[in-house]
Amino acid sequence: MSTTILEAVLCQADMGRPAALCAIVATRGSTPQPAGAILCVDRDARITGTIGGGCVEAEVRRRAHELLVAGRSELLTFQLDHDFGYDDGLICGGEMDVAISIVDRAPQTEVLRSACETLRAGDEAMIPVRVQTARGLVEYRITIEASPELLIAGAGHIGRILARMAVPLGFRVCAIDDRGEYANAERFPPPIRPVVGDIAEILRTWPVGPNTYIVIVTRGHKHDEQALRAVLGKPTKYLGMIGSRRKIAVIFDDLRHAGVTPTELDRVHAPIGLKIGAVTPEEIAVSIAAELVTVRRQSCRRAVEGPFPVSASGAIT
Repeated sequence: MSTTILEAVLCQADMGRPAALCAIVATRGSTPQPAGAILCVDRDARITGTIGGGCVEAEVRRRAHELLVAGRSELLTFQLDHDFGYDDGLICGGEMDVAISIVDRAPQTEVLRSACETLRAGDEAMIPVRVQTARGLVEYRITIEASPELLIAGAGHIGRILARMAVPLGFRVCAIDDRGEYANAERFPPPIRPVVGDIAEILRTWPVGPNTYIVIVTRGHKHDEQALRAVLGKPTKYLGMIGSRRKIAVIFDDLRHAGVTPTELDRVHAPIGLKIGAVTPEEIAVSIAAELVTVRRQSCRRAVEGPFPVSASGAIT
């Protein structure tokens, strides 16, 4: 996650060691990662994060370490084909510009520290990346999305497996159940947060936002319907409920009679998950996780702005 990458830069800074913050600022054609992807390279040439593509990433790491030792920033262009000279070759066929900025001063670290705090609060953040180019010093502005929040209503088999899958996918996960023997730290270890209590009531009062994903996988029809009632109309990014088509039809019919509009019900992913023929809890969790990723990546937004020329005084011109 991007927060981890920024924290790696700050950890080096706190030890008095500069680090190289590398960001893809432009792409042309097919590339392993889009503009906005970042990684950190430290003085020991260790990397945190990824910009995709093993051989090109290795070259970025090598060049970044050289610049880190030299104490200068630079904008590099990489051709992703066999002719570039990488040992393993890379045939994406595209081209990408990578800004390598050396973070070694307090003003830079304070901006990154503030960005980390914003991201932890669940909001997107912007970080400036300044590099020397043939035309002088320029600044790119990288918008980093906050890790989405995933609320799993139901801490049974599927909920437990899905929670563990979602963490490396970049979700901040909370598992909710009214049974303490299910929603506990042993079954849902950190960074997953287990919450015990009435599922519907917790969902009703939870501060749901446009970056919240809700998966309803409780132990039965009654609890599923109550959980769904509690969150209908909230501004969720994703809302899905498990169940057979017959069960879903019954629940939706109950909700329509209670005054829920067709528009609200149309937003519910039910049956939940992508259609992969899932049968076991593990397969069902995979299908749900895949649907979460699909929804998350549907909205493409511009992650990089610039370059903006920087004057000798440090101001944007």
